[in-house]
Amino acid sequence: MKRRTLPVATAFATATALLLTACGGGGTTPKANDKIAGADRGSTAPASPSADASDNADRPDITLPKDLSDKFENWSTGDSAKDAVLADVGRRVDATNYAIAEGDAELPALGFYYTGTALADAGDWVTSIAKSGYSITGVNRYYNAKIDLFDSTSAGVVYCEDQSKAFAKDKKSGKVIKTAVTAKSYVLYSTRLEKNKKGVWQTTKLTSQRGHKSCTP
Repeated sequence: MKRRTLPVATAFATATALLLTACGGGGTTPKANDKIAGADRGSTAPASPSADASDNADRPDITLPKDLSDKFENWSTGDSAKDAVLADVGRRVDATNYAIAEGDAELPALGFYYTGTALADAGDWVTSIAKSGYSITGVNRYYNAKIDLFDSTSAGVVYCEDQSKAFAKDKKSGKVIKTAVTAKSYVLYSTRLEKNKKGVWQTTKLTSQRGHKSCTP
């Protein structure tokens, strides 16, 4: 399988790692001098996320298949402004995994939670996975969320993903391709978000680093 080099494309959720691992490849990491904001901070997310949006945006309905779930651990801070950002990060994760499971790069939810080059790369990546004949199954766990509000319309969020219980699935046969759990099963994500006129926090940049010490057990 050809390895992708675009930072956003190599960062997307479970399928990135699973499909590259199945093909003998690996994920792309930031350059040595790339600072990952918040990576060495303590946890600032003691509560559970709210399912209710804090705005009047007409949000798309996202329902993951029964064999796939995204679990967000301590996905709130108690600060309403920060929690609105985290909520949309969670919805963007769900939208991405739903698009991958459906094999649909034109899923409206992608354009709702991504914008700019991040959206274009998300569509390209979903398409490449669909063409490979794979989907995803299992449980993705997201944790250690840390957030910086730069101003009223821009923010940065760093968080971890545990992919140890999520796997690639052959869409035609339904066969689940299980892989060994290693340090690379844990991923650190660094994102930038912008708040649009509808009040939705859209992801504009997304990078990842596998096996980062802040995410590994």
